[in-house]
Amino acid sequence: MAVATLKNFIHHESTGGIVLFAAALVAMVVANSGLSDAYQEFMHLPLAVQIGSYSIDKSLLHWVNDGLMAIFFFFIGLEVKREVLQGELSNASQIVLPALAAFGGMVVPVGVYLAVTAGDPVASAGWAVPAATDIAFALGILSLLGPRVPLSLKIFLLALAIFDDIGAILIIALFFGSDLSIVSLAWASAGLSIMVLFNFLGVKRTELYLFVGILVWAAVLESGIHATLAGVIMAFTIPLRTDDASGQPLLPHLEHMLHPWVAFLILPAFAFTNAGVSFEGLHLGMLLTPIPLGVILGLVVGKVVGVFGMAWLGTFVGLCRIPDDLTWSYIVGVAMLAGIGFTMSLFIGTLAFEDDQSINLVRIGVIVGSLIAGTMGYFWLNATLPAQPAAPAKVD
Repeated sequence: MAVATLKNFIHHESTGGIVLFAAALVAMVVANSGLSDAYQEFMHLPLAVQIGSYSIDKSLLHWVNDGLMAIFFFFIGLEVKREVLQGELSNASQIVLPALAAFGGMVVPVGVYLAVTAGDPVASAGWAVPAATDIAFALGILSLLGPRVPLSLKIFLLALAIFDDIGAILIIALFFGSDLSIVSLAWASAGLSIMVLFNFLGVKRTELYLFVGILVWAAVLESGIHATLAGVIMAFTIPLRTDDASGQPLLPHLEHMLHPWVAFLILPAFAFTNAGVSFEGLHLGMLLTPIPLGVILGLVVGKVVGVFGMAWLGTFVGLCRIPDDLTWSYIVGVAMLAGIGFTMSLFIGTLAFEDDQSINLVRIGVIVGSLIAGTMGYFWLNATLPAQPAAPAKVD
């Protein structure tokens, strides 16, 4: 990835993290004001799309979680494919450190959560909630430290988050499906086969991919597999080097086009519709109940131990090394920021639980844990980073 492209990506993610925080804050304020009833009615506003005898009838909340988030996952899929083929993840020597850190940053928080919720089968269903990292929030906080942050540290956090996203996608695919519809899966497979054929034939028109992609999404929605996964799978069918009708490479062009929409509309919309936690009846004792306590400890403790521990272990046994301009104290700070699990953690929480009470407890745990992790990471890095701006790092 060229340095200019990477910096543009990080800029969008950092600014988007601020917008995401603002949307979540507004949602919490509204949910605890005189507009709370109107907020809940708005979330459950029924919206239907019908073509002939076929219709999709969902609440606004479900349209955001199943529809807009499918676009977010499509964007993630584009990003992963580009990074693997020609970006920061294309060189094996560059991916071992963040891959190990991401693995540890998922496994250890899950272990912490299961330890806290042991003996409570209902609460244990949320085991995957603290496994995720929110890259927009994490980079947003990192950006507050300005030019003091080495570019290689941002790249490490970005690569770690990409592996984290891949892990979260696999978790959703393997553990959060429902009864499968063979007919719907067959239609989805047929649509994906057409998109693969488009890739093979070098089809350049994005409208064709979009039209078939919508049909694939609708089929996956009815299949029992979560609809957002359709976005990831479809992204892998988009050709990397084929130019579109305007002469620009198709995949990077789509990624560049979608990035501001994802950062400034889709993720804030998700935050506004999912972070509206009511504080009525809330007391500190609730934070010690299994679900929020497991989430908080998983994000705040599990992430630091997992990310730092696996990164250190990888270097100790000679599998990888940290870049020359980084120190272990910087890695600790990034490990703290990795505990910001906001978007994906909330999303997994809505899949893990069906009752409003458990989902609300997940929201409380995610918000509190993410705030603690973000605050810790900011002050740790503020104290350990050099007072002067970091010297530019060489990035191929």
